[in-house]
Amino acid sequence: MALSGLVSIHDVMPETRDRVSELLARLADVPPAAVTLLVVPGRDWSGDDLDWLRDLSTRGYPLAGHGWRHRCDPPRTLHHRLHSLFISRDVAEHLSLDGAGIAALIQDCHRWFVEHGLTPSPLYVPPAWALGRIEPQALAALPFRYFETLGGVYDARERRFIRLPLVGFEADTAWRAWSLNLFNRANLAMALMAGRSLRVSIHPQDLYYKLGGQVEAWVRRLDRTLDYPALA
Repeated sequence: MALSGLVSIHDVMPETRDRVSELLARLADVPPAAVTLLVVPGRDWSGDDLDWLRDLSTRGYPLAGHGWRHRCDPPRTLHHRLHSLFISRDVAEHLSLDGAGIAALIQDCHRWFVEHGLTPSPLYVPPAWALGRIEPQALAALPFRYFETLGGVYDARERRFIRLPLVGFEADTAWRAWSLNLFNRANLAMALMAGRSLRVSIHPQDLYYKLGGQVEAWVRRLDRTLDYPALA
């Protein structure tokens, strides 16, 4: 059975520029439009860094919003504490905010692209896929259309959720490598059985972690690569 998929590279920021460039070189045969780059605006972007992003955009790589700082305030709720312990560590910044704060952060993220002469993708991905508590009507009023979570992609304009399996490789410990291998196999089976596209999520350091040898192989499994707006 043919397998379609969406490829994304997370945590694009000045600190990860070299490793993102390495990943893009490894995936040079994948159409740029099918490799979405998740950009963290609230970092220390130099003029040279911004020129690098503009060049990537010109070459056809979609630039999506990915939070603001990619760092969260200390957890205030049990849910956030558990999420930090088992999934997100200290990056799920949405979980420190209420609905108004989340909306303001997403607005700031979009505005940053425009102010720096960059064309943002219609996709927004909260750090660690943790969107937090924000109402659908509030999402519909924001400048991004699609919001990706662990379970799939929410289309705020159509008010519908598109369930999509996910694989990832951010395994810096033996426990994470074991659990991610299990998670990835289950999600591949789900994609094949349900005929759904598979999201392949890559972090800049993944090549140097315990599942680094699998990254390119998973991308090569895809018979067809899509971009996120194609979901509509």
